[in-house]
Amino acid sequence: MLKLETAVLDRIAQEVGVKSSQVAGTIELLDDGNTVPFITRYRKERTGNLDEVQIRDIQQRVKSHRQLRERAATILKSIESQDKLTPQLQQQIEAAQTLAELEDLYLPYRPKKRTRAQIARERGLEGFAEQLWSEDPAVDSPRAAAAQHVNPEQELATADDVLQGASDILAERIAEDGSVRESARRVALKTGRLKITAAGKEADESFRDYFDYSEAVSKIPPHRVLAINRGETESALRVKFVWDGDAAQAKTVRLLKLNEHRFALFMMDVSADALSRLILPSLERELRRDLTQRAEQHAIEVFARNLRNLLLQPPVRGQRVLAIDPGFRTGCKIAVLDETGNCVATDVVYITGSQSKKAAARDKLAELVAEHSCHLIAIGNGTACRETEEIAAELIAESHADLRYVIVNEAGASIYSASDAGREEFPDYDATTRGTISIGRRLQDPLSELVKIEPQHIGVGMYQHDVSPKSLKESLDEVIESCVNYVGVDLNTSGTALLSHVSGLNRRTAANIVSWRNEHGSFRTRRQLLEVAGLGQATYTQAAGFLKITSGDEPLDATWIHPESYPTTRRLLERFQLPSEKVTRDETVRETLQQRVAELDRPSLAQEFEIGLPTLTDILDALVRPGRDPRADLPAPVFKSDILKLEDLQPGMTLQGTVLNVVDFGAFVDIGLKDSGLVHISKLADQYVKNPHDIVAVGDVVTVRVEEIDSVRRRVSLTMRSA
Repeated sequence: MLKLETAVLDRIAQEVGVKSSQVAGTIELLDDGNTVPFITRYRKERTGNLDEVQIRDIQQRVKSHRQLRERAATILKSIESQDKLTPQLQQQIEAAQTLAELEDLYLPYRPKKRTRAQIARERGLEGFAEQLWSEDPAVDSPRAAAAQHVNPEQELATADDVLQGASDILAERIAEDGSVRESARRVALKTGRLKITAAGKEADESFRDYFDYSEAVSKIPPHRVLAINRGETESALRVKFVWDGDAAQAKTVRLLKLNEHRFALFMMDVSADALSRLILPSLERELRRDLTQRAEQHAIEVFARNLRNLLLQPPVRGQRVLAIDPGFRTGCKIAVLDETGNCVATDVVYITGSQSKKAAARDKLAELVAEHSCHLIAIGNGTACRETEEIAAELIAESHADLRYVIVNEAGASIYSASDAGREEFPDYDATTRGTISIGRRLQDPLSELVKIEPQHIGVGMYQHDVSPKSLKESLDEVIESCVNYVGVDLNTSGTALLSHVSGLNRRTAANIVSWRNEHGSFRTRRQLLEVAGLGQATYTQAAGFLKITSGDEPLDATWIHPESYPTTRRLLERFQLPSEKVTRDETVRETLQQRVAELDRPSLAQEFEIGLPTLTDILDALVRPGRDPRADLPAPVFKSDILKLEDLQPGMTLQGTVLNVVDFGAFVDIGLKDSGLVHISKLADQYVKNPHDIVAVGDVVTVRVEEIDSVRRRVSLTMRSA
């Protein structure tokens, strides 16, 4: 790995807001192959207790810096091979801080296609162009001197042809001047606008907001950039970049002192040509690319934040669930799941037709609920969701007052049900039944179920289908990795999909763990992981702390305590005169431990046991709350017993709802209608809100007030403001 200079470490530290020593320690750990979750949880002393966000920030900045330096090395090698590398140029390239700066320096030396300037050089006009540039005293005027270079054999039939060729050479020279490009870039950023028009008379009406639209590139928000890009890609919109060309020309003239040039009028025409023909198209591509990259990055960040909140929804444990995948023509698929998510019964009911058919569907549901002692119904939010909800509400009102139902976002369930993973998990069921089981399991344990689905299909993003698939996958994989390791994984019940996201593991080692379990039975200790094929000591170190065994031979295997800290933990327990085999399983022993931990002088104890204070704190916290699931502290889903119809709504009505998606312009909230209501960003709080994510998150249970009802378009505007 490329070692970073002290100045680079200092700069990254300043940007992240931490100490240089923390950056250096983090980079060393990352370069040694440690994962971010492992570093975050188990190497706090080495990083100065940095959190995961800070570590990933450092990781990304280091990656960008190294890519920049690799590009600089490639450029230096290319220029050197042309025998054009000077000490001054090398110094400039090595000091470049951005990719744009690097590419500007490289532009004059980049291999080119056959340009107009190149053709002029082939016709022997480079010397003449240099005479004009350097204000050669031998040249009285450009036109008079050009007459001396007329050569019909070189397609230079007139003085105008000669002047045009020289102009092309000089225009390219100006366009490749780094200082000129940077000056023009600043003008483009300050004055540039995107002008959008419809591509034709029959353009797609979904883009009508942009049929006659203009906005400054410095102000256009990310979601609008992606919408415009999509319209352009689908040939619905034409996009043109415009700028203050006069301002760019004036700055170029001042920069190159062209107004003081002997051939000022000629050189000003040349610079105008350089700006309009060469620099402007290049800057337009650059600015559009930068706008798109920033918009994509923003969209990915929105998706990642929403995905994290969705994955960390609290599980509903110890409940039997009747899951329903609603449908009209083919009926509603039913799957009854036991407390651990195993499917114990399947069926189909039809909710359309005569009242007697609906009654039969209701009776069938009542029969299944009674037979399997279900207290929860999970209804997918797809087609026929609200009609199914009516049946469930009637069932509760008539005969099952203790029954509740939940609307579950089923996005991606059909994709999972038809996937290899779905067929492998449930080979004896058809795709629709697999999808129904997935809906029920999403309620029982959202994280375990949702990791089986490609995250871009989960439906909590913004323009996720318009961004780079590679960048999206990298970011979302990080989110899944973070969530899985934040929650921890049961080593004896988790499948390949969940295990593959554990720190240090991949799909192959995860599959090997499942195979070992199938062959040898449940793991009794974490150390048995070393018997799994392809799982060596290094992988064990990264993964062990995140893999829990709830009833094995080693009580500490049920905690967040890493095996490397077991000896220290046992010494601590001896100090407390408590048996290690009971501390995680005996409530009385744990209460005693809590009392003694509360009275500790932790800094002194850390010094006595020669461990870092953060590690000591984590060990004590894990002993006090050994089986803690961090999701348990979050609010449970909204359980319902009655249905809400659009006709029931009145302005001013107060309701409870669940946030389904958070985007730049607000939040979509499920209040029990077929379509979710929108809380616009301006209605999220009494104060000004810059970012909706500062106020709400996916999964939040919020109180909203109905503000406006559009019965025709079946839209509901909501507010969270107090008045």
